[in-house]
Amino acid sequence: MEPHNEHAHHSHHEAAKEDAGKPESEPSHVKKTAVDKQAYLLSGAIILSSLIIAGSITYSGKMLISKSSALAGIVQQKNNQAPQAPAAPTAAQPDAGPAQVSQDNDPVLGDKNAPLTIIEFSDYECPFCKRSFTDVLPNLKKDYIDTGKAKLVYRDFPLSFHQNAQKEAEAAECARTQGGDAVYYKFHDQIFTKTTSNGTGLALDQLPVIAKSLGLNASQFQQCLDSAKFKDEVAKDTADGAAAGVSGTPTWFIGKSASNGTITGTRVVGAQPYAAFKTIIDQQLAN
Repeated sequence: MEPHNEHAHHSHHEAAKEDAGKPESEPSHVKKTAVDKQAYLLSGAIILSSLIIAGSITYSGKMLISKSSALAGIVQQKNNQAPQAPAAPTAAQPDAGPAQVSQDNDPVLGDKNAPLTIIEFSDYECPFCKRSFTDVLPNLKKDYIDTGKAKLVYRDFPLSFHQNAQKEAEAAECARTQGGDAVYYKFHDQIFTKTTSNGTGLALDQLPVIAKSLGLNASQFQQCLDSAKFKDEVAKDTADGAAAGVSGTPTWFIGKSASNGTITGTRVVGAQPYAAFKTIIDQQLAN
């Protein structure tokens, strides 16, 4: 808010001078008395006028100071206000720019020797990720993963404002230690199926329940989770994603598989429709 300029208005008073009528034969002592009275009246008018002007200046000055202080208080109050929390990320548009991305040692869904690799950076509490799980992944599996044309590599990118996402990512890794990549993706599917997203969509006490339902050793699983054994692994995924330009979830990279595990991938950002993936995958398979 820009401050308004305040202009002080000063009142000016001029003393009126009266011409006293002078009688032709006025006695000398009467003339002197009249002059004295005129002098006193003129002096009084000047003093009164000065007091009025001084009072007006003082009042205007106080008003200016008061308004300036109030304005400064408003500015200070605005400066002292806590910054608003950023809005949650929304689904972005596809970005066709290629990027170098490693699949690291993360779990693979499908044939590890498939000609095409799809790397997904995701967050278990992200509503757009859940939408992709529901609307995109089944078709990817049916058309490309189950047919051996592509493989999926899931990498963790838990967002800081999704309270349970970090532990859910660690939990899936703990499940993997007991049953490999196949059990990892079963656990992955259960989290996305059960969560309502947005940070605490799945209570953390449900993670060992899922583990037990998949036939895992619940005690061993809980010990792994409590120890934060895979905290650094999840952090590495996040760092690799950031280095590849990931700033929100889900972010996908689709590219030709490479022996060193690093692909030059076309980026797809957000909960895009399956058709967007199909177009990119078919183009890459045709080349």
